[in-house]
Amino acid sequence: MLEPRILICGEYAFAIEYGTTVDPDLNARVLALDAALNAAKMPGVVETVPTYRSLLVHVDPLVADPAALAAEALKLARTVEPLAASMRRWRVPVVYGGAFGIDLEDIAARHELTPQQLIEKHSAPVYRAYMVGFMPGFTYLGGLDQSIATPRRENPRAKTPAGTISIGGIQAAVASVEAPSGWHLLGRTPVRTFMAKRDPVFLLAPGDEITFEPVPAGRWDELDRRAAAGDPVAEIVPS
Repeated sequence: MLEPRILICGEYAFAIEYGTTVDPDLNARVLALDAALNAAKMPGVVETVPTYRSLLVHVDPLVADPAALAAEALKLARTVEPLAASMRRWRVPVVYGGAFGIDLEDIAARHELTPQQLIEKHSAPVYRAYMVGFMPGFTYLGGLDQSIATPRRENPRAKTPAGTISIGGIQAAVASVEAPSGWHLLGRTPVRTFMAKRDPVFLLAPGDEITFEPVPAGRWDELDRRAAAGDPVAEIVPS
């Protein structure tokens, strides 16, 4: 494992990077550092943002010197132990294919699979939520079956629906709100990973585990109404 290092991100932010790969152990260290920095309540830390392999730290330069704060954070990064495995495993309902997943058939054909075989391969793993970002509540997942890994689209779409379940490269994702995307759309979930007036605002968190449950299109309206009313719809299940 590489020694953690500082990456300067402009005048008022820095990142502590633990490595260069998508790896659950690296991510566990990032989350441990995030928790430790927030617990330490270092003056000048405005916000911390965990990613796959690094922690971004925003600094108020009127309160603390960014370089000095980065040095202190690096010392902490060298001592923290990875957080234990996630205590939350979510089961997320997904309607695959058709109008809900317009790329399903093309991606299945690309990998010489039937649509049903692709659904089975996509819904079989236990995914890890590595980071939340890009858009509020957009959740990046690791654990995709490598046999269906697919390069992103050459021409991104200007709009993709909220709740889209997609793949791009070796990653899978749960979209939150309508947004541009170059990922391949396999299905949709009624689950709202982001609701500004709900407590909690964000449903999924880095370190969580995710499984996908294929459900028939006939259940969409019922599940979507429940989700719009604030029901998580996704369930926490034993890991």
